[in-house]
Amino acid sequence: MDAIKQQFPNVSADAWPVLEAWAVLLREWNEKINLISRKDIEHLEARHLSHCLAITNHLKLMSGTRIMDVGTGGGFPGIIMAICYPQAHFTLIDSIGKKISVVQDLIDKLGLKNVDARQCRAEEIKKQFDFITGRAVKNLPEYFSWIKGNVRRGERNSIPNGVLYWKGGELDDELSALGIRPRKTINLEETFSDPYFEQKYILHFDARDVPRARKPKKAER
Repeated sequence: MDAIKQQFPNVSADAWPVLEAWAVLLREWNEKINLISRKDIEHLEARHLSHCLAITNHLKLMSGTRIMDVGTGGGFPGIIMAICYPQAHFTLIDSIGKKISVVQDLIDKLGLKNVDARQCRAEEIKKQFDFITGRAVKNLPEYFSWIKGNVRRGERNSIPNGVLYWKGGELDDELSALGIRPRKTINLEETFSDPYFEQKYILHFDARDVPRARKPKKAER
């Protein structure tokens, strides 16, 4: 963990012990439920944690900001962001019960008071949030079809309200199908030397653009 601290100067000193405890707990859970591939768990901090923490170099949140992490899986990036942004409130959702059970256990054992975990689909959530997050959940058109009504406009934070999506690979085809483009593309290859981060990005879509996202041509669900 010490090796990555200098890369994220905006993460508070209070957050690092919680992130260290999180890493221990996640490894324990990964022995029971395959949250991260067995061969990749040894790179938990350098790759998966760092992947999520990268947003802290670009985003500052005001008190009371509300965020929904859709398809949270084992809590990526939702739990990690909740540790780093205790002033904000996070709702973590996933349709798979065993994953939400893990997330709830992590929330309880880490003593996180700013997180709710729910087993449901995004379409069932009728509230609006300042930001929607997702990490490699689905193709962009389908993902946006789930959350189009859940993001509200606003500019209280360091970047405008919207969608923050962790995405890898070629972007052009999916962005063309989506019909809107990110206002900001964070190229993680420029932050990290590890080849793992080649063609990995965090995309910020402004809430004002989200209603214009095209429907997917064919739903996979």
